[in-house]
Amino acid sequence: MAKFTFNLPDIGEGIAEAEIVDWHVKVGDTVEEDDRLADMMTDKATVEMESPVAGKVIEVAGEVGDTIAIGSMLVVIEVEGEVPEDAEEDAEGGTEPAPAPKAGESETRIEVETPDPSDAEDAAAAAPPSAPEPPAEPVGEAGAQGSGRDAGDASAPRPAKVLASPAVRQRAKDLGIDLAEVKPAADGRVRHADLDAFLSYNRAGGFGAAGRARADEEVKVIGLRKRIAQNMAEAKRNIPHFSYVEECDVTDLERLRADLNAERGDRPKLTMLPLLITAICRTLPDFPMINARYDDAAGVVTRHGSVHLGMATQTDKGLMVPVIRDAQSRNLWQLAREILRLANAARDGSATSDELSGSTLTVTSLGPLGGVATTPVINRPEVAIIGPNRIVERPMFVPDGLGGERLEKRKLMNISISCDHRVVDGWDAASFVQALKRLIEAPARILAD
Repeated sequence: MAKFTFNLPDIGEGIAEAEIVDWHVKVGDTVEEDDRLADMMTDKATVEMESPVAGKVIEVAGEVGDTIAIGSMLVVIEVEGEVPEDAEEDAEGGTEPAPAPKAGESETRIEVETPDPSDAEDAAAAAPPSAPEPPAEPVGEAGAQGSGRDAGDASAPRPAKVLASPAVRQRAKDLGIDLAEVKPAADGRVRHADLDAFLSYNRAGGFGAAGRARADEEVKVIGLRKRIAQNMAEAKRNIPHFSYVEECDVTDLERLRADLNAERGDRPKLTMLPLLITAICRTLPDFPMINARYDDAAGVVTRHGSVHLGMATQTDKGLMVPVIRDAQSRNLWQLAREILRLANAARDGSATSDELSGSTLTVTSLGPLGGVATTPVINRPEVAIIGPNRIVERPMFVPDGLGGERLEKRKLMNISISCDHRVVDGWDAASFVQALKRLIEAPARILAD
């Protein structure tokens, strides 16, 4: 028998370490060649580690959430006979630690986005909730439907036996209710009506009680959630944020979208997002300080000529921001197709590190979930992030064409922007949003050459 040490290989340029986000084996397991050992998360992607040999796992590097340096031991496997030479080469491929990433190279994204502020059906699906904990024991309340004894008196005698039918006992058990806490009827027997009154008092009434207490739950922060937490904290520590919000009349823009969709044929349905992206790209050339990245360590701001637009997307594994490359060069239908492709890739886990990095400006939208304004956190090292909000219908005074005004129902949407005040002045941010507003409210110009 021989011991084979599988070291964490070099899994990307500029990557010095990776976090264990899932183990597929444990000590004592038998593995075959190419079996999955672990999932490792870097700043840019999650990578599956596969075994180059068959054998028995006798040691693993750590627990989920631990960080392992490139070139360090990940798994030790006991193999029969000699270790194959090609396996030794695989194990040694990562022995030289990769250099630490330069400032500004991290591309993990941190903002929430659901692609379309007008169509709720296009919003990213939220991750399913965790299974609920079993209900905790109820706390008795003194009063009409509390315990038959004073809940605050620990010395009060507990009834030796509660009278109730088997059906009532089973229902109380299913609900997690201690029958001794339920005030019985005058004859001392607990009936279904008494359970109903107890539930009504403890869950909807009884000094405003809103629900049953549940056991505390500890959730380890690992993987993408840990990376998001780190990046958000870094962004807030290092970037002096300020936000600006303006209201836009999108009635004509929504009408244009409906007309285009009516004649789209086999092309993907247009949500609001492709129209907004097109308007943003047409506005940016006059405001190059918005489409920029700031390397604060080097003291250099790079104003980008191309718009590589990040769109934050909710997935079952957390929040990801796939990047639409050269968004300024794509028409509405091309944008719609690319948005759909990237969102699907992010959700099914097939998005590559290149597709999840390199954005120069991010759009994040919670519009379909509601909310009239947002103050999004900037995706460092970018210097701005734009947040379209919910569309609402309200009466407004509009010109009647005769020199007067008339009252009309209009569709309105707020546009939020957060900026890095080290790079973008308040005047610049406000001027950019006002220019964007003029384009949104005259949507024919969005399609003009």
